[in-house]
Amino acid sequence: MVTFQSGALSKLCSKDQQELLDAIDRLRLEGINNYVSLPQIIVCGDQSSGKSSVLEAISGVAFPIKANLCTRFPTEVVLRRTLDISAHVSIVPHEDANATEKKALSAFREKMTSFDHLPDIIEKAKNYMGISTTQGKAFSNHRLRVEITGPDRPHLTIVDLPGLIHSETKNQTAADVQLIQKVVRSYMNEPRSIILAVVSAKNDFANQVVLKLARAADPPGHRTLGIITKPDALHPGSESEKQYVDLAKNQEVEFRLGWHVLRNKDSDKEAKNVVDRDTMEQQFFTQGAWTELPLAHLGIDKLRERLSKVLLKQIASELPNVMEEIEAKFEACNAQIQKLGDPRAKEAEQRLYLYTLSQSFQSLVKAAVDGTYNHDFFKDAKTDTGYRQRIRAVVQTLNEKFADEIASRGHHYAIETYHSRVVGDKMVLISEEKFIEHIEYLLKRTKGRELPGTFNPMIVSDLFLEQARPWGDLARQHVQRAWEAANQFLDLIIAHIADASTLRTLKKEIFGPFMDEILADMMEEANELLIPHQSGHPITYNQSFTDALHTAREEQSKKRLEKAVRSFFGDQCTATDITLRKTGYCSGCGVNYPGGTSAGGTNIKELVVALARTEQNPERFAAQEALSCLNAYYTVAMKRFIDDVAAQVIEDKLIDPLESILSPVSIFGMDSKQIAIIAGESEDSRIEREQLNKQLTVLQKGMDTCKRFTGMKFTGNSLFVSSASEANSASGAQKTPSSSSGAGKRKTKAQKDEKKQPQNAETSA
Repeated sequence: MVTFQSGALSKLCSKDQQELLDAIDRLRLEGINNYVSLPQIIVCGDQSSGKSSVLEAISGVAFPIKANLCTRFPTEVVLRRTLDISAHVSIVPHEDANATEKKALSAFREKMTSFDHLPDIIEKAKNYMGISTTQGKAFSNHRLRVEITGPDRPHLTIVDLPGLIHSETKNQTAADVQLIQKVVRSYMNEPRSIILAVVSAKNDFANQVVLKLARAADPPGHRTLGIITKPDALHPGSESEKQYVDLAKNQEVEFRLGWHVLRNKDSDKEAKNVVDRDTMEQQFFTQGAWTELPLAHLGIDKLRERLSKVLLKQIASELPNVMEEIEAKFEACNAQIQKLGDPRAKEAEQRLYLYTLSQSFQSLVKAAVDGTYNHDFFKDAKTDTGYRQRIRAVVQTLNEKFADEIASRGHHYAIETYHSRVVGDKMVLISEEKFIEHIEYLLKRTKGRELPGTFNPMIVSDLFLEQARPWGDLARQHVQRAWEAANQFLDLIIAHIADASTLRTLKKEIFGPFMDEILADMMEEANELLIPHQSGHPITYNQSFTDALHTAREEQSKKRLEKAVRSFFGDQCTATDITLRKTGYCSGCGVNYPGGTSAGGTNIKELVVALARTEQNPERFAAQEALSCLNAYYTVAMKRFIDDVAAQVIEDKLIDPLESILSPVSIFGMDSKQIAIIAGESEDSRIEREQLNKQLTVLQKGMDTCKRFTGMKFTGNSLFVSSASEANSASGAQKTPSSSSGAGKRKTKAQKDEKKQPQNAETSA
């Protein structure tokens, strides 16, 4: 076995960082990164920008570098500190790959005894991924994973991404351009990824796509570090060199982490080892315009130090969030598994599952119907979902809306004197005078044996049937709305207690047919309630009718008396309160009436006669009486109908049966076939259960790893334990830096150093 050593690499992992880096490494090994974003370094840049050279310089891994070869897939370099020395190459299939493709790609695993074998292994991996320019596939979104372990290796993960293409060529299609940008964006958008944005000094940086994408993924530039490669390609003293020096000073494109300059190793001319490459780079930066830059921003050796600090700071700041996210996803995953329930292969298991569901269902329905919304099922009432879960509140609101609609739009004729003048789709606005004429016309057409001045009682029935004509449509609309609200309510409950597969079968086999029957029963009951109001004759023994009739007659009498008074005094009297003195002066309106009350007394006598006079036309009198009866009966019947619909249709036919849709008794009565159809576990559910159990296991391991950091305090440069007891429990037998006698001093110094550092590109790195 060849030992892959590089002394400079040790700068990427100091002793103070070991605790945090080990934790992230364990989380990554446990597969947490499949569910939770973990801190990592990604190398991005335009095609032929020198990314692979940067990756090699940072990691010490000698990747093949050729002028005509660019990265065809994401390459993940995983460095681990272990006692064993090993190097393996594998393929991590993209999540969009199908099962067959995933199985084939996952089978690829090669062991290296020397980095000299790496080019051949990469070519072999390309064939596995199906990358071939002759076959029209030049790039892949699958990931090549290079794992290198050894006692001299740091804990570090670096991902080299395919070079960004500006436009399609004969070997690179428009689809390739889009695929690469999609892959690069997906990595850049990971909120815990540190972006190394590589730009080549051979080209104008303003035209390099990587800067635009980095700005889009990280607008403040908090997690982006710019890398300038190939500075030796610039002519000394040229305008281009000045622009790149300004760029390196963070003056052209500003990143919070600043910029760094590297001199790449030219593979065609300088086939040197890592040490020689670093020596040549140091000599280059000791001359020319590059001496204007701080030494900390020049060369690969300093870049390793910067990356060490940046990575540690990222891990320290993000680890609490990672811990919270793992716990949240663990709870969500566990809840989903609870929905699936235990495996249900046998009838007894299936019946027990449905029995448990029925108990939960009845409990939630009862709480919602009773209006006791204290279960965790009920969300915030201000949200649409929270409101729809509260079926009692929804039904109450719908009933009130129905009552308002009947009162405002339930009458065919909108008579101006006693109903709203709002005209509905099927309402006719009419004055009282015209309506009385309409009644007179009907009286003539329906005469029976009644005496003059009276009316046939059936005329009230005819008038009422005409007036109440809109009730049927309004009632059916109300029934439909209430039924739909109940359906939405049931959907929310089933989704809360059952898995997706069971939900579908329950709706199809149980809830759908049951709710269809309920709707039919509701419509039938509503039609039954409409029959007395759409046929037959008015019947009521409600005292409210006589009271309403008395009130209606009083109103008619008041109108007749007012008309008589105005006729006697003339239209010039506009006062409501008429008071005459002996002089004939009206104190109400200030008008002098001729003769007064002392001129023979004839005016008072004529007034009395006028007030005592009744309607001379018997047919009109009968029509007025019929109108009074209609108004009184309509009011009583309307209130009764509203209450009957709410009680006998909505409550009895809809709300009361909800709890019995899925009950333990109904489960007991189902045959084996129906039980299997509803509760039998589908293939999708089985696969989902396996995936969830796998995810739960991974997340549980992640939580166990994170528990070691409970109670610890993180800063940008180190890790500290809040108390001595926690230090002992966190570190175990091994003494951590925070538990040593000098921990307090180191903490104070770290805080002082952090406080002293100004917020600029150089110190933030």
